[in-house]
Amino acid sequence: MPDPPSPRRTHPVVDAFFPDVTDRVPFGGLHGADPLAFRVYEPDRVVLGKRMEDHLRIAVCLWHSFNWPGSDVFGVGTFDRPWLNPAAEPMAAARAKLDAAFEFLQKLGMPYFCFHDRDVAPEGNSWRETQRILDEIIDDIGRRMSDTGVKLLWGTANLFSHPRYAAGAATNPDPEIFAVAAAQVKSMLEATQRLGGENYVLWGGREGYESLLNTDLAREEQQLARFLALVAEHKHRIGFDGMLLLEPKPQEPTKHQYDYDAATVLGFLQRHDLAGEYRVNLEVNHATLAGHSFHHEIATAIAGGIFGSVDANRGDPQNGWDTDQFPGSVEELSLAVYEIVQAGGFTSGGFNFDTKLRRQSMDRTDLFHAHIGGIDTVARSLLVAARLIEDGELKRLRNERYAGWNGELGRTLLGETDLDAIAERVLGGDIDPRPVSGRQERIENLVNKAIWSVDAETASVAGARAG
Repeated sequence: MPDPPSPRRTHPVVDAFFPDVTDRVPFGGLHGADPLAFRVYEPDRVVLGKRMEDHLRIAVCLWHSFNWPGSDVFGVGTFDRPWLNPAAEPMAAARAKLDAAFEFLQKLGMPYFCFHDRDVAPEGNSWRETQRILDEIIDDIGRRMSDTGVKLLWGTANLFSHPRYAAGAATNPDPEIFAVAAAQVKSMLEATQRLGGENYVLWGGREGYESLLNTDLAREEQQLARFLALVAEHKHRIGFDGMLLLEPKPQEPTKHQYDYDAATVLGFLQRHDLAGEYRVNLEVNHATLAGHSFHHEIATAIAGGIFGSVDANRGDPQNGWDTDQFPGSVEELSLAVYEIVQAGGFTSGGFNFDTKLRRQSMDRTDLFHAHIGGIDTVARSLLVAARLIEDGELKRLRNERYAGWNGELGRTLLGETDLDAIAERVLGGDIDPRPVSGRQERIENLVNKAIWSVDAETASVAGARAG
């Protein structure tokens, strides 16, 4: 039996920031006329024995959606965001931002959110004052979570925006900055625990280099390893039950970032005796920047035993930077979701929408349109993945390709033997290999069939409901 839905309540909103959306976003079906309704996403729909909401565990991020005014390097903010009034008193502005965020979270109806410390709490004039401000805001967030039933998928510390972190946090050449960063992570890890957060993320946006001419690579790797060891030690000391997650990215804002991709992180963790302490939070756009498909990154992390969570978005193949667009390609996501579900699904991770509106999408309601479309894309990808799993042909063909390794020769080669024995067996004529087809095109057709059949079924169900 699927788990019962989690309790979430929609409270009446006074002076609403999103007046065009008066209640929770409904399910409207594929042919529904309401643009502010889900076409595919149904939280209670059972897929492979589990509710869709429990498969996907979708979260909204506070940074891009509520902290970004729509600015870029060429221009100021374009968005209508009254909660970002720079003339407002800082704590009043922080609470207005939370008002807007929790109104949105309730109306969108997703179970989780994610945030950095600086997304919600401004820095004070001293570390002590900064800590007091964060504690006060965390108490406020806790009350709002209790009132609404919305949960925290993960928290994190912003170790990249302040000028002190221009040369990195853990990898900074100044040990005093390392110390401040460590204190900031300690504070935010404990805040995440207070709020019942299910994971803690570290994104090393400035843990890399701009030039090798002034960089000691060996020293910076040791510093990063020490920093991560300290965080893992503190996690165990305070009894935090969630996963620690590293988020790979190849570059931007640095020229080169040390946790380049999933394989790089795996090697780093093994090299520094941190395997088992950390997993990865994989972002679609970061995979694009690293020259990989998202499917590749997910499969690599699962094979290495370090898969944890996902930042759902997409990049633009024409741009060489992190565009963080809302996901819109079922073809891109379906095989990644297939790997996740085939491997047992998320434990404490989920799909966090680390996504940005385009600067010309200025209306507040555009946040709803964007999230609805992205969530429907992920939901359709889940249905395609489920179809592939139920059909079983993709898994059967993959297993069949390696069937020889289950035979006597395969077991011997992977067991007790040496090169002399292997060569003698080849010379004796016992081995006469013949290449066989990899059947790639046949398998690609299976994937297309799953996509098309889900599309046809969705349209059929929508038509029946409309009738």
